[in-house]
Amino acid sequence: MHEWISDSGCTPHVVVDAGVPGVDVPRQYVKDGKIVLNVSWSATSQLALGDDELSFSGRFGGASMLVRVPVAAVLAVYARETGQGMIFTDDGAPPPGGAPPEPSPTPESRRGAARPRLKVVK
Repeated sequence: MHEWISDSGCTPHVVVDAGVPGVDVPRQYVKDGKIVLNVSWSATSQLALGDDELSFSGRFGGASMLVRVPVAAVLAVYARETGQGMIFTDDGAPPPGGAPPEPSPTPESRRGAARPRLKVVK
């Protein structure tokens, strides 16, 4: 996604769940438990996009900081200019509070139900 957004001439951003263990971001910019990070080549230094983690050095309020984000904490990747991208969910994960996941809907129970939609995160 990062490459596609960059190649399209847009600015890649990621939405991160700052409450996931291992997330190291500037906490003063976290809002409602989330932070939006500009991960363009021009906004970062030493950007590393790995299978388990993304990391880079960035400037926040004039101060340089090393940012580390486990891939499991990435909620969305999108282009700032268009809002196009992907939202990631873990449908098998239990909701907060540890309640077991609800059973998967059957084709019969889906009739008349609203179809899933991709929403734009800005």
